[in-house]
Amino acid sequence: MIAVIHGDITAYSGDAIVNAANKTLLGGGGVDGAIHRAGGPDILKACRRIGGCGTGEAVITTAGLMKARYVIHTVGPVWHGGNSGEPYLLANCYRNSLSLARDKGIESLAFPNISTGIYGYPKALAADIAIREVLSWGKEFRDIVFFCFESDNYRLYREKLQTSP
Repeated sequence: MIAVIHGDITAYSGDAIVNAANKTLLGGGGVDGAIHRAGGPDILKACRRIGGCGTGEAVITTAGLMKARYVIHTVGPVWHGGNSGEPYLLANCYRNSLSLARDKGIESLAFPNISTGIYGYPKALAADIAIREVLSWGKEFRDIVFFCFESDNYRLYREKLQTSP
């Protein structure tokens, strides 16, 4: 099942939460900061051991104090107009997160709206990529949820999922 929820991804009780991280993996603003705060110091310790992550790549850690078991950290691209490989890199965030989840035996996971905050990716373009990638992997998982903190992203994802093949 693929679903859209308007709310806080840190409350997700499935197997894994995907974090829209920065390259250092040491926390930041937005969903990244919220996940680090909610999960506690074990996430930061695990991220320090990993040492960073490239744009479009994904790594996995404990979820610390959260209900989920894991956090999959992926680094989305900063929007520079769309001609600097941003669509490819954003698609890789989803592909690499889903591949890592499958390899770990994860059956349910939640995605935030990667790169649409401070990284400036246009929300509708990001939603198209996210939905396309998740639909192509959807049968390999019991549940995939898009957690939308902002109401405009929530409406956008619901609308696009209703009209997708």
